[in-house]
Amino acid sequence: MNDYMALLLGVVCAGLGGELFVRAAVGLAYWARVSPGIIGATVAAFATSSPELSVSINAALAGKPQIALGDALGSNVVNVALILALALLISGIKSPRASLKRDFPVALLVPVITGVLFLDGELSRIDGLLMLGMFIAWLVTAAIEARNQRNAAEEVLGENRGWLAVLYCIAGLALLVAAGNLIVAGARGIAISFGIDEFIIGATIVAVGTSVPELATTVIAKLRGHDEVGLGTILGSNIFNGLFIVAVAAIIHPITVAWREVAATLVFGFVALLFTYPTNKGFIERKRGVVLLVLYAVYLATILQRQVV
Repeated sequence: MNDYMALLLGVVCAGLGGELFVRAAVGLAYWARVSPGIIGATVAAFATSSPELSVSINAALAGKPQIALGDALGSNVVNVALILALALLISGIKSPRASLKRDFPVALLVPVITGVLFLDGELSRIDGLLMLGMFIAWLVTAAIEARNQRNAAEEVLGENRGWLAVLYCIAGLALLVAAGNLIVAGARGIAISFGIDEFIIGATIVAVGTSVPELATTVIAKLRGHDEVGLGTILGSNIFNGLFIVAVAAIIHPITVAWREVAATLVFGFVALLFTYPTNKGFIERKRGVVLLVLYAVYLATILQRQVV
């Protein structure tokens, strides 16, 4: 199959699979009486991060963990500077107090921790285990909070019929696995034909492709008036990408990348989150969407310029 066709088909599968899986997961979570914010940060975030996870595992097993790293870190920039920016252009977003306490601090720590661990030029298996431990600690905290909020649950994006949610889940997972294989195959082929660094390919083309589910979820949540779900999905996805997916790739195959190659992506990811941090009233203004889009354009120009140099 042509590399471009494989990449395009992978993006389509990622979008369809992510949408189906999100509907299924959120529908099942609704039956478990979990509140919308927790659903977004955990269940929906995991569902929309499934393409990145599939890409990460396939790339690491193929001995190309740089694609996995570029995809995960690049997706974090895409999530905030592009996807959340588009949602903000529709209207401002109200952030729940729980997200300010639980998700924002951890999401801001992700690029800092990754940068520190990469100072020696390698993310070892031990580093991966350390990051995985941090992720588990955050997930346990979210699970405890979910248990305390069970009575506050309401329907968000899910289906009321359990059997339909299960069918969506199976179909969505199948599409997401296929998407991971197709995107890795297409991206590697393109990288070879153009002589482009695999980390750059992962941080741009693959990152945008695997972020299609986050885009669909965030925009749907925004249009349906569930800001907490969209914001939770973005923050939770960044935490999944940075602490879980990168950790899994490093555990499978240690990642060796020059610090200067990952620095730009880490810095832009951190700065994008800072621009998104809500006011004292917990509100993210609409005008920040424009600022984030400009930041994303500068990010693309920066990493592509590094490739040329």
